[in-house]
Amino acid sequence: MTTQHTAQRPIGSGFSARTTAKEVLEGIDLGGRLAVVTGGYSGLGLETTRALAEAGAHVVVPARRPEAAEEAAAAFAAQAAGGVEVDELDLADLDSVRAFADRFLASGRSIDIMIGNAGIMACPETRVGPGWEAQFATNHLGHFALVNRLWPAIADGAGARVVSVSSRGHHRSPIRWDDIHFERGYDKWEAYGQAKTANVLFAVHLDALGGDQGVRAFSLHPGGILTPLQRHLPKEEMIAAGWIDEQGRQINPRFKTPEQGAATQVWAATSPQLTGMGGVYCEDCDIAEPVETGDASTLSGVRTYAIDPDEAARLWRLSAELTGVDAFAR
Repeated sequence: MTTQHTAQRPIGSGFSARTTAKEVLEGIDLGGRLAVVTGGYSGLGLETTRALAEAGAHVVVPARRPEAAEEAAAAFAAQAAGGVEVDELDLADLDSVRAFADRFLASGRSIDIMIGNAGIMACPETRVGPGWEAQFATNHLGHFALVNRLWPAIADGAGARVVSVSSRGHHRSPIRWDDIHFERGYDKWEAYGQAKTANVLFAVHLDALGGDQGVRAFSLHPGGILTPLQRHLPKEEMIAAGWIDEQGRQINPRFKTPEQGAATQVWAATSPQLTGMGGVYCEDCDIAEPVETGDASTLSGVRTYAIDPDEAARLWRLSAELTGVDAFAR
C-alpha cells in the first residue's frame, strides 16, 4: 500500500479559531481508545487531556513532575468517562524516554492517539545531554525518540494518529544545518523557531514512513494562548509584544482561551474529517495554507521549508543518528 499524499490546503472543516476542544469532540465516542499526551497536565496539554478523557479515552500523561500531574488530573478525573494515568518522563533525558517507553510497552497495550504536546519556549541558553541546545533537544529530539521507541504500540493500534504540536513560531527559523545547536551564538527565539520547524518536519516524514502501517501524522499551530509556556519570558517583553498590560492581564484580541487552544490538536487527533489524510500542518481546526515568506508575529499558514519532504527526510536521518533510535531502520 502506498500512502496517499494529502494536499496542504484547507478542507472547509466548519470549525474556527474560537472552536473549543469539547466542541470538536461533539458526537465522537473515544471509549476503548488509548491516548498518550506529553505535558498533558498543564496549559493546553491539560485541556487536551480533559477533553479526551471526557469523551471516553484512557489518557496516559507522561510528566516531568508526576505529583503535579496527579493533582491536575484529580480535579476532573471523577467526572470523565475515561481514565487518566500518570507516569514519569523527562523529554530532555533520553534515558528517561527509554525507561518510560519500556514500561509502557511491557503493559502490552496499543496506542490510538499520540500527542507530542510538551515543550519549552524562548528559554535562556541551556545545554542538555551531550551539549544539545535544550529547545531542539526537548521539543524535537525527545519526542522523536519517544515515538520511535513506542512505535510497536502505535503501529499496533487501529489506525493510530500521531500529532506533533508545533507553533507559528516555526516562521522564525528553518533548520540551521550548519549550527543546529547554536554553538556560534544563541538566540532564544531562533532556537524556538528551529525546534518548531522540526516538529512540522517530523510529522511530514513520520506520515510518509508510517502510512503503510495505517498510522498518520499531523502537526499544528494551536494559536496564541497565555499558559505556563511563557514562564521564561520577562513581563516587560510580553508587555512590549502587546500580549499583556502592566497588571499582567491578557490584552491581545487574537489570543485564545486554553479550551480553544487545545481544539486543533484534538481535532487533528480525532476528527473523521481527516480520515485518509496525513502529513499536513493545521491551524484553527483546519489544514493551513502554505506560504513562502512572512512575519511569525502576524502570519498564518505554514512555511514551505517546514513541509519540504527532502528537509524532513534529512532531519529524520540526523535525529536518528543523534538519539540512536529509528523504528524504521533496515
